[in-house]
Amino acid sequence: MKLKELDREFSVCKVEDYSLVDLSAEYSFIGKTDEENSLVCATGDVPSSVVERDGWWRGFRIQGMLDFPLIGILAGIAETLAENGISIFAISTYNTDYVLVKKESYQRALGILEQAGYKIVE
Repeated sequence: MKLKELDREFSVCKVEDYSLVDLSAEYSFIGKTDEENSLVCATGDVPSSVVERDGWWRGFRIQGMLDFPLIGILAGIAETLAENGISIFAISTYNTDYVLVKKESYQRALGILEQAGYKIVE
């Protein structure tokens, strides 16, 4: 399984609304529930309508399109990192999954995953 490094820092945010979110930005993941409006975006793209923000995340993408019947791919990554004391923030899209870890743990996380048999690509 190949994991592609993403070359930017991300912020996980709660926003008042989405009117100031730049949906043309390369990365913007939004989630809306009856309780909140969430946004994950590149740190440089955080809008002024942010209510809460947790920054300093780095991430990677699971390469290739993941079919819905595939089981355990994200769980395997999460378990491998959890066993080493590294928490994740996972984001799924129609095609694939993205995994964010805190910036200070990022290089260690990649090394652990590489030792576990994942191929890291830049």
